[in-house]
Amino acid sequence: MSLAVKPAFPAEQQRAAEPLVTASTLAPVFWFGTLLILCYFPILRMLIAQWQNDEDMGHGFFVPVIAGYIAWQRRDQLIGRAFRPSYVGLAVVLYAALQGYIGALGAELFLSRTAFVEAVVGTVLFLGGWHALRVLAFPLALLVFMIPIPAVVYNQITFPLQLFASHVAGWTLDTLGIPVLREGNVLELASQKLSVVEACSGIRSLLSLTFLSLVYAYFFDARPWMRWALLAVTIPIAIAANALRVTITGVMSEINPELAHGFMHTAQGWVIFMLALMILVFTHQFISRVAGMVERGK
Repeated sequence: MSLAVKPAFPAEQQRAAEPLVTASTLAPVFWFGTLLILCYFPILRMLIAQWQNDEDMGHGFFVPVIAGYIAWQRRDQLIGRAFRPSYVGLAVVLYAALQGYIGALGAELFLSRTAFVEAVVGTVLFLGGWHALRVLAFPLALLVFMIPIPAVVYNQITFPLQLFASHVAGWTLDTLGIPVLREGNVLELASQKLSVVEACSGIRSLLSLTFLSLVYAYFFDARPWMRWALLAVTIPIAIAANALRVTITGVMSEINPELAHGFMHTAQGWVIFMLALMILVFTHQFISRVAGMVERGK
């Protein structure tokens, strides 16, 4: 009695010959990642310093941690899979190095900082191939939130937000019977003058809430379209919440002018932000129920 051995197909032979992602094959990832951090260390040091000093970027510390945790959760999709490096990733890394060099020459921080993110993406593609890039696409995209908005774009966004918040606050205060005169982003009250400055434009809560909406949708809803839906509703929620904050500040200043400054003003901002986060959660539940009703109707 003889046993016939079925010959492997060429594709199967190719997959069998490809190295698998194991602990030993992850050594280049460690060394390449270490070299990447050393090369971009001056840029990263300035970025971390801005996280510490710029209240608009306070969420920056959490971005790489959460992105790293999500990447770690997806490790099962990488371990044991074919390891197919792509030299396109090496080209991306070289392009990022050129962009970072140009940004350093021109003192353009945004170019230099985005070059680091591009280098990370190129490293993943070069060492892990297209499959690794697809698996880690979402945590890599989250890294964009750790980079401050360019000053030109920031100024174009903040001033309209200041005007909107002051307009809504002025209208609401007037409706409540509180005398107020609005001139641009300045509210003239009987007790004092309130200026809706850049820090009160709402850009801080807008950036943080946008980041949290994507993370929340990832952990609590597996439907990809839900991330886009929550991302869309985050913007009006953050803007409305900031207008509410300015309105409450005006009301509290009429009660006691000291309540519009210092600790109470900061605490009020945190309360309003948590309220906006709760509204985002309730909105998610509402959209889920509507989507469920539509699916059952079909």
